[in-house]
Order: sequence, then C-alpha cells, then structure tokens
Amino acid sequence: MIDVDELMEMGLLSGLLRVAWTAGIFPILIALMPSSRLDSVREIISGFAKRGKIMQSSTTRLTVPQKYFCHFYVVGVLWTTLLLVANWWYAYKMTPYMSETMLYASVISYLTGSSDTSSFEFHSESTNQKNKVLQSVFLLLLMEAHVLRRLYETMYIFKYSPSARMHIFGYLTGLYFYTAAPLSLCCTSAPDVFKFVINWIEEFTFRGENQMTINKFNEWEIIVPLVRQRWYTWIGAGLFSWGWIHQRRCHAILGMLRKNKTQAEAYVIPGGDWFNQVSSPHYLAEIVIYGGLLVASGCAEPTIWLLFSFVVANLLLAAVETHRWYLCKFENYPSHRRAIIPFVY
Repeated sequence: MIDVDELMEMGLLSGLLRVAWTAGIFPILIALMPSSRLDSVREIISGFAKRGKIMQSSTTRLTVPQKYFCHFYVVGVLWTTLLLVANWWYAYKMTPYMSETMLYASVISYLTGSSDTSSFEFHSESTNQKNKVLQSVFLLLLMEAHVLRRLYETMYIFKYSPSARMHIFGYLTGLYFYTAAPLSLCCTSAPDVFKFVINWIEEFTFRGENQMTINKFNEWEIIVPLVRQRWYTWIGAGLFSWGWIHQRRCHAILGMLRKNKTQAEAYVIPGGDWFNQVSSPHYLAEIVIYGGLLVASGCAEPTIWLLFSFVVANLLLAAVETHRWYLCKFENYPSHRRAIIPFVY
C-alpha cells in the first residue's frame, strides 16, 4: 500500500495542481473567444466571474457580499506563512549550507581523479536540492509580501459598496486560488518538506520536548534564502516589486474615490498612474507580479507556468467586462484607454 509521502514524492501534488489550473484556464479561454456561437457559454462563465459594479445589484441569488474578498487574503496570509515557515525551517535544519570552498574542493577532487563519480554526483544533487528549497523560500517570501498588502488594502483602503456582490462560485474560486497558488510556488520542495514536518511531529510526540535534539543556532543559515539566489531570481524579484508598487498606487487611487460611506454607491472615472493608459491597471499590475514570480522561479516549473496562465486568463476576462462597463456607464470615457494592455487590448 502506498502511503501519503510516497504519493507526494511520485509527483501527485504537482500533477493535481496542474490538472486544477488547466481545468480553470480552459473555460476562461472559451469565454474570451470572439465567436458568436459561444455567446451562451460566454455569458454563463462571465456570470461566475462578475462582481461589484459589473454585477447587477438586483442579482443576489448564489452571491455573497464583495467585502468577503478579505477572506481570500486571510486564507492567503495564514497558508503562505505556514508554508514559508515550514520550508525555511527545512532549509535550515535539513539542507546545511555548502560553502563555495567546499564545492570547489569537490569539483577539483573529481577532475583530478582523487574523488569518485558517485561522490561528486552526491554533492551536485545535494546542491540542486538545496537551491530548490532556497528558491521556494524566496518565492514564498514574495507571495507573503503580496497577500499581506492585499489583506491590509481590503481592510483599510477599499470601501466596498453595501450592495456590491460576487458570485458564490467566484468566491470559492478565490479561496482555492490563495490555497493553491502558494503551494504551486513551492511544489518542487513540498514533498520533502511535508515528510520532514511529519517526521518532526512524530519525533516530538514520541520523545517529548525535553528529549528533542537541539542544534547550535547559526544566524547565517537563517539568512541564506535571502542572499543565495541566482541572477534570474533577482530579475524576477525586481519585476515583482515593479508590479507590487504600481498595484499599491492604483488601489490607493480606487480607495480615494470613496473616502466615506456616503460615496460608497457613487462611481467616477479613475485617473492617475497606469489608469491613464488602461481601465484595469491593478489587474495589469497583478499580471506583472505573477510574471515576476514566474521569472524568479527560473521559468522551468510547469505548475508555476499554469498558475501564471490562469492569472492572465482570469484577469483578461475581468478586465474586458470592466472596460465594457466603463464604456456603457460614462459617455465621456477616454477613448484612448484599453482594457488591460496599453495600446494593444
């Protein structure tokens, strides 16, 4: 009989995540197709995604208040923090830092024939595993910065209209997203981390706190995930930061449009920052943020590619509906603005 950790090691986790992301992308792509034959299907799919101002206020069946957006980020913060702590702990306890001197010595020994092939391959495999864990920690740190800011914004920046609703399916999708997205970012290290945590719990339960092995604390090992990253990880972090900053600015602009509850039902044309080019710059910034995570991962993990593809497809659909609403709502809406991609779409 195959136990849980064996299934995880066999790639079940990554496989399930990839299937789920693909299942989410496919119907959205159908909704984005311009064919008139798909109008009925498009209307159903778009109905699931509608929320706030683009959802008819009279529609309350199978909906929840839009202010429940806060739940997404509560889940996101708690789950991302848990994964971050577990991965960071695993990196510190189980994959000791290999200094460059040690690595160079291993390579020289291998090239001069004083070390056998299996020894060099072991060091190489150990280093690759270490890099995967450190990369997962760094990606989760970026994700933590994102969901913490989004939680703060939903609580203190946005002033949702009392009549604003969203479809229950969209609500459940949001809860799934902020559970699966952090897990996708660490899917290459998750099986080993999962086994490590289970083994630690079993050891703690069996031995008790007083009998647990205590290792000497090394401050350098704690900060390794912050400094020992590859060049593309830093490029991705820069791209992430660019999107993060602009999304914060755009959300601040949207929040300022409704300074108090008496303005909660009023709609005006936003302006400033990326709003001068597109109708949904906060969605564009979100795409940039997840694009940064993709680049920081090295663009080699299919699960993260599918995560990014889902974000792009989902936000394209939402941006198109929002742009259409603006055009219908305001006769003087700026004609040069595109939905989400400046000068293009």
